[in-house]
This record gives sequence, structure tokens and C-alpha cells, in this order.
Amino acid sequence: MQYNIDGGVLPILEVNLENGESIITQNGGMVWMSPNLKMQTKAGGIGKAFTKMFSGEHMFQNIYTAQGGPGFITIASTFMGSILAFDINPKMPMIVQKTGFLASSSGIDLSIFFNKKLGAGFFGGEGFIMQKLSGNGTAFVEIDGYCKQYNLAPGQQIIVDTGNLAAMDATCTMDIQMVQGVKNMFLGGEGLFNTVVTGPGRVFLQSHPVTTLASSLRPYIATGG
Repeated sequence: MQYNIDGGVLPILEVNLENGESIITQNGGMVWMSPNLKMQTKAGGIGKAFTKMFSGEHMFQNIYTAQGGPGFITIASTFMGSILAFDINPKMPMIVQKTGFLASSSGIDLSIFFNKKLGAGFFGGEGFIMQKLSGNGTAFVEIDGYCKQYNLAPGQQIIVDTGNLAAMDATCTMDIQMVQGVKNMFLGGEGLFNTVVTGPGRVFLQSHPVTTLASSLRPYIATGG
């Protein structure tokens, strides 16, 4: 499988498949393809269907397979930003935001990631239920807005506004901490909680989560102004 990511802030993923090769896509992700690709829609069993539902994904995914020769497919991001490709192997799974999965080779498994720390469990909001990408192959992940990567050393931490954590290596840990001070919580405009990520590992942050943009536009939509 060969691929190319193009399109700037409105990215597309172009994938070239050899005969018999397959790619798994998010439901509704395909925008154009060669006529020799066969589509098959699967949920992966009842358990996996509910896993996808609770992790923010559609319950069904599409598998496109090239038949009778090489083929190609183009998949579009659902929001302005970027698309990142991650090489996944049994020793290097990735944790990504809900709805972050865009497409992958057939060897990638998508499951729910529950944070084991109680703070994240009760107060995490967007950070509580995430997705885990494991297996062996290439996975493509959507990033909302600009993406900034940090490489954390063991024990090194970064504080992130909830919703801006796009992805991290599974070697990292995360917790949710309450903003200190009553005035800061209610007058600071930053919300009640922050996500704290601790290394070692890579952390990928996004500048404009779609949930934040939706909240900003809601007053104008409601008033018509």
C-alpha cells in the first residue's frame, strides 16, 4: 500500500492498492476511487460494534479491496486540519481522540481506551473515552486544525486544555486535574479541568478541536446574527 496526503488545511488521503490489497475506512470517508475496488461493510461482531459506538466512531466501517489489478481510493478528512500517518506495531500502539480514526490497513485493530486514573474517569469529558489503535500496519488519524508534536522524556509533563489532545503514544499516561482557584475556574474562561500528559512518548496536540469551534458558532446560529 502506497499513500499520499495532500490538500493543505482541507486534506485528502490518496491510497494506491495492489491487487487483493485492502484498506479500512471510516463510514462515509470515500470521495472517489477506481472502479475495480469492491466495498464490503462490516461491524466486526456485536462486541466491536458497541466498542466503536462508545469510542465515538460509527458502528460500521467499510473495507475496500482492489480486484483484477491495482486500484486507488481517495478519502477526505471530515474537518479542516491535517491527516497523520502512524506506523503501528504490537510494541507501539497509539491512543487517539474520539472520532480520530480515518482509515487503516487491514492489520489495525480499533478499540476503546479507558483511562485507569479516577480523575480522568469522572471528569475527563473528551479525554475520558479515547481510541486505541493496535495491531500491525498503518493507521491514518484526523487532526483538528494545526498539529504540534512534543517528545516527552520519562516523567516530563505537559498541561493541555481538554479537547486539544489529539494523539499520544501508549507509553504516555494522562490524568485530568481541576483548575486551581475558584476565580480561575469560573472567570478564567478555560473551563474547570485540564488534561495532564506524562511521558515518555510522543504527544500530538491540535489547535482547533471541532467541539470548540462548534461552541463558538452556537450563539450566532441560535440568534441568527
